[in-house]
Amino acid sequence: MKKILIYAYTEFNLGDDLFIKVLCERYPDTPFAILAPGKYKLSFKDLKNLRVYASDSIWIRGINFLFKKIKQPDFMQRFLVKHSDGIVHIGGSIFMQGEYWKEYFHKAESIRNPSKPYFLLGANFGPFTDNEYYQTHKELFAQYTDICFREKYSYQLFEDLRNVRLAPDIIFQLTPPKEQAKENYVAISVIKPSSKGLGSYDLLYYEKMKDVAMYCIQQGFEVHFLSFCEHEGDHEAIEHIVNRLPQEFVGRTRTHLFTTNMEEILSVLAGSSFVVASRFHAMILGWVYEKPVFPIAYSNKMVNVMQDAGFTGLYTDFKGLEDLQPEQVFNSFHTNGIDVSKQVIEAERHFEKLDSYLSLLGRRTYESQTEYS
Repeated sequence: MKKILIYAYTEFNLGDDLFIKVLCERYPDTPFAILAPGKYKLSFKDLKNLRVYASDSIWIRGINFLFKKIKQPDFMQRFLVKHSDGIVHIGGSIFMQGEYWKEYFHKAESIRNPSKPYFLLGANFGPFTDNEYYQTHKELFAQYTDICFREKYSYQLFEDLRNVRLAPDIIFQLTPPKEQAKENYVAISVIKPSSKGLGSYDLLYYEKMKDVAMYCIQQGFEVHFLSFCEHEGDHEAIEHIVNRLPQEFVGRTRTHLFTTNMEEILSVLAGSSFVVASRFHAMILGWVYEKPVFPIAYSNKMVNVMQDAGFTGLYTDFKGLEDLQPEQVFNSFHTNGIDVSKQVIEAERHFEKLDSYLSLLGRRTYESQTEYS
């Protein structure tokens, strides 16, 4: 049986974990493997075609330690690459230029096996600050089997490469619940701004989210706060916001902290009346679930996708956060709807080339089995 290795951001971030879910559910007869913390076995317990190799297990850590001693770091990842029939690198903001990007780049390249088909799906490129970062990645991307970006800005940076394509975000393909019983609450997904390089905005953001929550409660709604990623400070951000609320408002709020239970967060979004989305995929999921969404854009990737989707509703970025009034947010309940049925269909294009490759692998396997039967 052929096996595909998945590269993804494995820090229990809801959006990235949903990428893996959508990928594995699309190909139920294809075995996938991923090297990730052991708790991911719980996250993906229902995906029978995904094997999680626990990167934090004693035996894998021990193997990596021993091989590092003989100048062969990341042995387990190299082993999985060697014994796979291809790699799918799936994720969103996986090409942001950081201070140590060269070290990260060279480490990643030392693990990649150029003889293996390599599919990069669902990403955007940047932000980046110098041309060397861009040119280095452009030379690398030319070697990949297939690249499908999720917004026009990234696509246009590399559109002269023959293997680069464009499709809406992969999570547009997530199937909404059959029954979406709308309840009387507003879902607010939060971030810790400093985790996104916006450290000077932490206190202002917490204060504004407190004001928005209070206003929604005063209008007769409950407020459900959503954390998509503890590692990036979402849990902490909710604490800061709730601690600012007067005690009489706290009882009208609920908190949902994502770690391994994707269905809980999805059901909260599906049941809401309105979504205030600081998280990129809270915006996408809100649209998929046909909710009015007020985006709070922490980066250009959110603005780029809004423009690509033809979203004309009100939103704010962090430069405009100080002037944001809670009634503006609440009034968007009536103006911020959008039809994304076109994006739902077009998002399938991410998998066009992978569809063809897996189909070819399947035929080869069948022919091999037939020849020796």
